[in-house]
Amino acid sequence: MIRVVYLGNEGSATANKLKYIPGQTVKFVSTYKEAAIACKTKVIGEHCIIFFERNERTEDITAITYLKANLKNTYIILVAPTLTADDIKTYRTAGVNDTISESASVTDFNKKIQFIIDRESLLFGSEKPKKKILNFKIPFWKRAFDVVFSTLGIVILSPVFLLTALAIRLESKGPVLFKSKRVGTNYKIFDFLKFRSMYVDADKRLKEMSKTLNQYAATQEQHTVKTAPLGNEAETQMQEQGIPSEMLITDDEVMLVADDYVVSEDDFNKKKSEDINNAFVKIENDPRITKVGKFIRKYSIDELPQLFNILKGDMSIVGNRPLPLYEAEKLTSDDTIDRFMAPAGLTGLWQVEERGKGGNMSAEERKQLDILYGQTYNFALDMKILFRTVFAFVQKENV
Repeated sequence: MIRVVYLGNEGSATANKLKYIPGQTVKFVSTYKEAAIACKTKVIGEHCIIFFERNERTEDITAITYLKANLKNTYIILVAPTLTADDIKTYRTAGVNDTISESASVTDFNKKIQFIIDRESLLFGSEKPKKKILNFKIPFWKRAFDVVFSTLGIVILSPVFLLTALAIRLESKGPVLFKSKRVGTNYKIFDFLKFRSMYVDADKRLKEMSKTLNQYAATQEQHTVKTAPLGNEAETQMQEQGIPSEMLITDDEVMLVADDYVVSEDDFNKKKSEDINNAFVKIENDPRITKVGKFIRKYSIDELPQLFNILKGDMSIVGNRPLPLYEAEKLTSDDTIDRFMAPAGLTGLWQVEERGKGGNMSAEERKQLDILYGQTYNFALDMKILFRTVFAFVQKENV
């Protein structure tokens, strides 16, 4: 049995939405001590969800810490607009289990409650309070397969590693490997490895390109992505993500953090709404990509260093693609948080499904396939995905 409590202003938009949740009686309180009383129960198997309306951060942390210290089997959902990476870390450390946008619909709130009810035994199975919802542990069979597969892959493909590294260094100056921060299982952040496929001075090459090269120029309104100048290394990482560094940010803008750069939330949302699948700039015959880079991208050789990520335990052979920080942050505000309760992988369900559809798949479809994999993965499904990946390995078009 689940109790639902709302801690905040009963006249707020969120409170009004919760009043219309079907099949649920919501208790409305204005202080965290009232919330503690509303959630306290001696009935075995009864649990509580607290929707906590964000206010001032210091006061919030005091309240959340108190609730976690005085209540068992309580799941706290922070109701807030977009959070910064620092906010997410602070609130999760205090005891917040999940977040939801204050602009979410009644249906979204209902789905969040249903998500918890469906996983009640998993979330509240221990007498000890859960510090985190994201507590996935990779099964032994999957980890054993990853270690064997990645070790054999590194040994067998070592000549390819050496030749690729040599070709990259001979063609252009700069590091052989490109590292970016990605979010994987349990929202763990790690260094994601790829062979470098762009010139170090990619930003200069971008400015020299004609606007007509952009395949979206004829049909989409062009928006300049504003980024903060954070040095040559940060700019190189921005180039690998396909984001030009042309303008300074303003003080009053909300910024999203990705690797070692920040992106205006307004620009990110504009690009997202234009349905270009989160690609800020996608250019046909992109001159920023080296000749070696085009080749290794076409045959997915640039992905091979991720075998070291797999051997280390950051990733699995098959799983959900690890996301850049700015994308991962967006997925903590809706029901797609479930995708992080699964392995992060080199290949996965949506990758093979997308190629089966000719590359025609929306970002929402990819998210739903990630969630589906996390809920249903098994050895047979992993082998099926690997089998399909082998036949789709050589891409027919440039990426």
